Amino acid sequence: MNKNILNKVFAFTFQYIDCEDIYTGYVIDFSENWLLMKLITDDYVANGYIILNTKFIKDNKRDEKQRFTQKILDLRGEKPTQKDKIPLTDLKTIITYISDKFGLFLFDMRTHKSCWLGKVKSITGNDLKIDYLNPRAIWSTTMPPFKL
Repeated sequence: MNKNILNKVFAFTFQYIDCEDIYTGYVIDFSENWLLMKLITDDYVANGYIILNTKFIKDNKRDEKQRFTQKILDLRGEKPTQKDKIPLTDLKTIITYISDKFGLFLFDMRTHKSCWLGKVKSITGNDLKIDYLNPRAIWSTTMPPFKL
């Protein structure tokens, strides 16, 4: 990837363990290992952010559909700004920053079969512990630590 993708709308094909998914959004920033996008839904609405691990991105495209989407969002004033940037140095820095800034986020573990909505409880070495919302919308701390 190179700098000419910044602040433009692209569609990226991401390889999960069990399937592929296409994410469309403004590219805010990227590093060797991570890509940060302002996620866009099918109805031309910027709907949060997504950080993708670049080693699982299989393809990207910017055709007429992405250009048209960008024109609409630019006219609505939804172009990314400096405040949308997140430090993409390493996973621990990313998670700590998101936790401090937003408090709550979705953890998706490369499969569409499970994800967790939660907040960081602690990061110790390579272990990430989260408090998560269970299916009954009750905070739970019973999750085993994730390995970073």
